[in-house]
Amino acid sequence: MKKITIIIVSVVLSFSFAFTQEQEEAKKEKDKPVYEPFGSGLLIDNQTSQIPAAKTLEMVIQHRFSTMQNNFEDLFGIYGSANIRMGFNYSILNNLMVGYGLTKKNMYNDFQVKWNVLSQTRQNTIPVFVTLYGNMAIDGRDKTVFEGAGDDSAYNFSNRFSYFSHLIIGRKFNDWLSLQVNTSFTHYNKVSAIKDHDVVGIGFNGRIKFSPQSAILFQYDMPLKIKNISEHTSFIKPSLPNFAIGYEVCTSTHDFQIYITTADGIIPQDIYMYNDNTLENSKGSADNDWTHGVSALRFGFTITRLWGF
Repeated sequence: MKKITIIIVSVVLSFSFAFTQEQEEAKKEKDKPVYEPFGSGLLIDNQTSQIPAAKTLEMVIQHRFSTMQNNFEDLFGIYGSANIRMGFNYSILNNLMVGYGLTKKNMYNDFQVKWNVLSQTRQNTIPVFVTLYGNMAIDGRDKTVFEGAGDDSAYNFSNRFSYFSHLIIGRKFNDWLSLQVNTSFTHYNKVSAIKDHDVVGIGFNGRIKFSPQSAILFQYDMPLKIKNISEHTSFIKPSLPNFAIGYEVCTSTHDFQIYITTADGIIPQDIYMYNDNTLENSKGSADNDWTHGVSALRFGFTITRLWGF
């Protein structure tokens, strides 16, 4: 009788343990990543945590018009000169993407990689997403551009290289609000005599969704003036903060963003290093900040298209 009792108790405990384990595994399975904190891997000029599913090819077209300073003469810059980037990204894994793009300005060839280190989960087991992004760009202009500039007059192919790294931390707070903060590091192998080779920046970006397919986007990115890492005693013509606000429409395979921004560059290191254009105001002094009026702003748009394989 004793043996039978021990066997019954053992069987009951085994089934109880197996049932508890199945429940815990079911809970873990249910705690999946949150659904689309952002509609695209790009939020105007910034990367987001969004990476298409594995084996997905993404085409990206980014367009930047002239400033609005000429008003109706060139339809607020739309009929003026333009900067454009075309690129392709491929998702190797659900959390790992690589890409290539070519930009009209300086004929930048950029190679990029993005990795979602952590994904926010629906039951808040992981309360935030953490994403790392990096790229290397090669300036494609004639080599005479790089001769006699900066601290070394000799031309080397490596003079064309620039690098950008991005740490992004964010959260989808509810169905309509996603926010992220970021910090970045930019390096150019060759710069003019008045520029630093390195720039550290911070940023704040967000998405406010107001319908199943539509959202308002905003960003504010600021290069920091850090004297401890500066190569100069004073900052001459430093890069300016980049402000932008836009409207987004997205579907399962397309994303369209139209926006107003302060940057003429498209790849991030160009924005952080060279967003320093100046405009002459009516009093003859130089305005180089979007807060002085719409003449420092420009229209832009971004289109992405996904193909699954």
